[in-house]
Amino acid sequence: MKRCDWCGTDQLYNQYHDNEWGRPSHDDRHLFEMLCLECAQAGLSWLTILKKRDNFKKAFDNFDAKIIALYEQEKIDELMQDCGIIRNQLKIKSIINNAKCYLEVKSEFGSFDAYIWRFVNHQPILNQTKTMQDIPVRTEISDKMSKDLKKRGFKFVGSTICYAYMQSVGMVNDHILDCDFYKVAEK
Repeated sequence: MKRCDWCGTDQLYNQYHDNEWGRPSHDDRHLFEMLCLECAQAGLSWLTILKKRDNFKKAFDNFDAKIIALYEQEKIDELMQDCGIIRNQLKIKSIINNAKCYLEVKSEFGSFDAYIWRFVNHQPILNQTKTMQDIPVRTEISDKMSKDLKKRGFKFVGSTICYAYMQSVGMVNDHILDCDFYKVAEK
């Protein structure tokens, strides 16, 4: 089986690559979860986040934005003691902040899906790269997304994080052409 080089032989990476990365997601809860995880990943490896993903789900009420938006200092203190997640106060507070912003966006657009997918005209971008070195870390679209998210008050949403987010939720298919999952991700 041919996979993109970045996932190597790690089973967790392979499962994520094969079943999630590059596949279009339109589920608001999942879109919010991935935004939270991408924000938490800043400066760390994605594998670190994947290994802690289940812990994040438990710690952050399965990424229920309505609950997270109500977190107060006591909950932040509790999260800072949770060794199963990334214990960075700025990142924890950004998830709480982003939950509030996410709810405002949902209210304005009817769903987060309707908002976020408009950056790609509601169609995944199907890149046709031959090597991992050809895949950008940011694009004009991720620049626009980052700028708009920041304008709406979101934190930890720089252009590189936005591009990784676009890959993770299938807004862009960056599987290399000879990867067995390039065509699967199109569906």
